[in-house]
Parts: sequence; structure tokens; C-alpha cells
Amino acid sequence: MRALLLSAVAALVFAAPAFAGPVTLRAEVSDADGRVTLGDLFEGAGGAAGILIANRAGPSVVLDAQAVQVMARRAGLQWDNPQGFRRIVVRAGGGGSAAAGPVAARGNVDVLTYARSLSVGEIVQPQDLVWAKAAGAPADAPRDADQIIGLAARRPLREGAPVAGRDVSAPLVIKAGESVNVTWSDGFVTLTMQGKALKAAATGESFNLQNPTSKKIIEAIATGPGEAAAGPQAQALKSAAASSYAAR
Repeated sequence: MRALLLSAVAALVFAAPAFAGPVTLRAEVSDADGRVTLGDLFEGAGGAAGILIANRAGPSVVLDAQAVQVMARRAGLQWDNPQGFRRIVVRAGGGGSAAAGPVAARGNVDVLTYARSLSVGEIVQPQDLVWAKAAGAPADAPRDADQIIGLAARRPLREGAPVAGRDVSAPLVIKAGESVNVTWSDGFVTLTMQGKALKAAATGESFNLQNPTSKKIIEAIATGPGEAAAGPQAQALKSAAASSYAAR
């Protein structure tokens, strides 16, 4: 009976998560074998150190900080994320860092770089960015990865190159030569027509299109995929965009 009781207790112990209490995110986050574990992320992970969190296929992997927090809690670890990180970048061997922003360190600065090469028009994803040490940063270097994620490459971008604001722009929603639905509105009367885009444009950008019947050239503002506004509505959108830019 006693042996059975001891066996039951042992089963409960080993079935429960290995509790190690509060933990701290490592200053340099890295893994050596492509398997990212709680021990790679946190100091003081104890018995939960070997629990697998993610697999890294490339030079780095980007983890959602909230998801990591949930997984750590399930393993019995408490991480309050006092820095408010949204993402954690884990790199191979040499170390990575939590995605907060560039700060001075050991005479260098942390700059956002491309984790892979991107072609023109490709949309920048979270896993495409990684913080790295450099002697300096571009004048228009972003201070947060969220400023770049979701934008499109304006030119070929090389793996390892520092990220600059001029590298990217809003994704194109209008392609040159495509048929576009154009809405003309003055607040009282609304008319809809189709026109042929004479150039590509991103949301909020001005572009010219041609009326296929009259051949007249019209200036419009791109409002979404295959959609544009003309007339007073377009002028209002243009003025709002100019005011927003001036306020930055």
C-alpha cells in the first residue's frame, strides 16, 4: 500500500510543470542547435529549461512575447515582461536580443537589419528583421520594428544590411494599366466610373488615370486595392495626408 501511495505521489510530481518561480529574460537570447527552449530564453528556468518553444530554421526566429509568456506560465515560470517587449528575436549561437529598440552598447549601436534578402515589392514580415551590432545606424533608421513590418521593399534588400526608412514604402494597391473603380463625391452627389491607371500607387498616393471613353486624364487618390477617389473627396484626402505628414 505504501509503495502504491509513493508511486502515485511520484506520478503527480512528474506530471506537474517544473515550477521555478519568477524568471528573467536573458540579455542575449540565442540557441545553439535550432531548438529554442525556455532555458535559452530565461535565466533561472530550472527544471523547465529543456521545454521546447520553437524551432529556428534560418539565422533567426522571431517569437511573439505574449505567446512566450503564456507558454512559460504553463511550464510553471513567471515572466512579467517588465520591459513591455512585443517580440523576442532569437539568433543562432552568437546571441540575439529582445526587440525593443537601438541603444548604445560597448561603443556600438544596435541596428535593425534584414534577416534575409528581399526582392522589390516583397512585404516585410517580423521574421525578416533582426537586431545586430554596428558602428552606426542610417540617419532614417527605424527605432522600432513595427515601423517597417507590413511595408513593401522599394528596391532589392540584402541580408545583413541595416534597415533604412527609404528602403520601404506602403504596399501598392493600384497597378499601372489595371482597371480602377473611381468614386467622385462632393458630399451630396456620388458618381462611380472606371478608369485605367497610368501608374502604380499605394493607399493615399495620388496618381493619374484615363477615362476609357473620353480619354480624359483624371487625378485620383488610391483608397484600396483597385479603388480610388476623385474630385472634392480626393482633395480632402490629399489635404489630410499632407497635414498628417507635417505633424510628424
